[in-house]
Amino acid sequence: MKIGIIGAGHIGGTLARRLSALGHDVSIANSRGPETLAALAAQTGAKAVTVREAARGKELVIVTIPEKSVRDLPKDLFASGDQTIIVDTGNYYPKRDGRIAAIEDGTPESQWVAQQLGRPVVKAFNTIYAQHLLERGRAADQSGRIALPVAGDDSSAKAVVLRLIDELGFDGVDAGTLAESWRQQPGTPVYAADLNARETQTALASAGRERSPEFRASARS
Repeated sequence: MKIGIIGAGHIGGTLARRLSALGHDVSIANSRGPETLAALAAQTGAKAVTVREAARGKELVIVTIPEKSVRDLPKDLFASGDQTIIVDTGNYYPKRDGRIAAIEDGTPESQWVAQQLGRPVVKAFNTIYAQHLLERGRAADQSGRIALPVAGDDSSAKAVVLRLIDELGFDGVDAGTLAESWRQQPGTPVYAADLNARETQTALASAGRERSPEFRASARS
């Protein structure tokens, strides 16, 4: 699969390494330019490219940047009518991102990202630590697999992401529509919890809509 990754932080770099090792054609970009990614490209086998190159001609693009940076992406980054699947791994951290009023008022984080991009997204990979994503994948016939929730409105796009998660050694759990993706946001029972599939389903069902105080903006945000 031709995969673009926008963002070379902990999750982006880990996905570049893991997906390249699985044989996918991976391109990775950051805001500072491909020349700053030479070492990561050498380590992972991914191609270092510009942000626009990471988004063009790909079957799937993973956007894995701080929420505050989503608004800085080119407004025409994804061509109209393009069938590329877009995956959002982001989490809203007010101490880092500042106050984003729509999210504070209750818009699920990935719905807000979709609005900024002007394209539907699938929310995934936001509930797991990068080190665990790197090291804790297990074969399908092994017990103890960690489950990752996947939310989105396009069932075929979710199916592709769920298959990719299985390739990486995790159990994907359909977490419903993008409007329900608040169930996997920071502060919810599934977030950073390393649960199995049954436990993940229970955690999603038990989540409360109100954001916990540590993930809300303060007067200083």
